[in-house]
Amino acid sequence: MQTRFSDDSKRLPRAEEAERILRSCVHCGFCNATCPTYQLLGDELDGPRGRIYLIKQVLEGQPATASTQLHLDRCLSCRNCETTCPSGVDYHNLLDIGRALVDRAVPRPSGQRVLRLGLRSLAASPERFKALLRLGAVFRPLLPTSFTGKLPRPAALQGERPPVRHARRVLMLEGCVQPGLSPNTNAAAARVLDRLGISVIATPDAGCCGALDYHLDAQGAGLDRARHNIDAWWPHLEKGAEAIVQTASGCGAFIKDYGHLLAHDPAYAVKARQVSEQALDLVQVLGEEPLEQICAARNQRIAVHCPCTLQHAQKLGGHIEALLTRLGFNLTEVPDGHLCCGSAGTYSLTQPVLAKQLRDNRLNALESGQPELIVTANVGCQNHLDSAGRTPVRHWIELVDQSLAE
Repeated sequence: MQTRFSDDSKRLPRAEEAERILRSCVHCGFCNATCPTYQLLGDELDGPRGRIYLIKQVLEGQPATASTQLHLDRCLSCRNCETTCPSGVDYHNLLDIGRALVDRAVPRPSGQRVLRLGLRSLAASPERFKALLRLGAVFRPLLPTSFTGKLPRPAALQGERPPVRHARRVLMLEGCVQPGLSPNTNAAAARVLDRLGISVIATPDAGCCGALDYHLDAQGAGLDRARHNIDAWWPHLEKGAEAIVQTASGCGAFIKDYGHLLAHDPAYAVKARQVSEQALDLVQVLGEEPLEQICAARNQRIAVHCPCTLQHAQKLGGHIEALLTRLGFNLTEVPDGHLCCGSAGTYSLTQPVLAKQLRDNRLNALESGQPELIVTANVGCQNHLDSAGRTPVRHWIELVDQSLAE
C-alpha cells in the first residue's frame, strides 16, 4: 500500500513504524472474513481493511472525525485479523497509533470521558475495585439489570497459598480486576505450582499491567505502569526467578509487548525486552510439567473458550485444550473457536450492544456440546460470558486445582 504522509505525521514518534505497517498491507480483504465486528455489521469501515484506510487517510492529512473515532472504537483489538493476514500486517500496533492520533484531534463527549476515566481509576486499584463490587452486591436488588449483569456471581472462596519453600521460583502478576472478580484464580495457580515444586513469589509493588490505561486514551499512563512493574520485578529476575506468570491472558499479551513499546526508552529498553521474554502464560509453564502424575480428572463435560489474547496475540491457541485432554478431562467440540466473546478489556462497557451480541453468539457455540462447565484463561472473558447467567464459567486452573484436591 502506497503512503503519502503529511509533514505533521512524518514527525510523529512512531511514523516510521506506521508507514512500514501500512506498506505491508496488500488490501486483500481476507481479514474481514474473520473480523467479529465486520461479521455483525457488514460495514467495510468496521473491518480491519477499512480501519487501516481510515488511519492512512488521517496520517496523510485528512481530518479525523467523530465517525473515524467510532469505527476505531468499535474494533475489539482481538487480533483475529493478524492470524488470518497472509502478509503479516501488524494491525494492533497500527491501531494504537491511529487511535492516539484520532483521540488527540477529536474530543470525546463528556459522558464518554467520564466513563473512561472512571474505568481507569477503578480498575487500576484492586482495593477500590473490590470495594465497588461489595457495594454493588449489597445494593444488587435496587440496581437496573444493565448494572447487575456486570456483577459476578458469588465467587469461590480464595484458599490458602503455600509458603515460598522451593528452589524453583516464579513471579505472578496479581492483576487489577481479577482479585475482585475471581479471587481464587491466582491462589489455585499457586497451589498447583507448589505441588509441582515451584514457589510463587509475591510482588505486591507490581500493579495493573497498563493495558487498561493504554487502551483508554492514556497511552503514556499505560507505559508508566509498565515501567513501574519492570522496577518491581527486576530484582527478583536478577535473583533467578524463572518467569513472570500470568493467569489472565489479556495482561500477558500486553506484557509481551513491553519490549516493543519501550524499545526506544534508553532507561528501560533492555529490561523491557527481558521482561517480555520471561512473561509466560500459566499454560506454557504447566504444559512442560508432569501434571498427570498428580491430577485426577473428573468425567465432567467441559467446553473451553480460548481468549483472543491467548490464541491471536500470544499464539497459544489449542494449548489449554491439549493440556486438559492430556489430563483426562472430557472436552466438548466448540465451533468457531477463533471468534471473540465481546469482552475485550473494557469493550463490554464502552460498546455494550455489540459486546452482548458477540457474547450470546459465543455462548451458543460453547453450549452446542451441552457442557456442564465452561472454562477460559482470561478474567474479562470469564466475567463477560458468566454475566449471561447461563452455563457457569470459571478459569481452567480452578478445575485442575480442584482435581488435585480430590
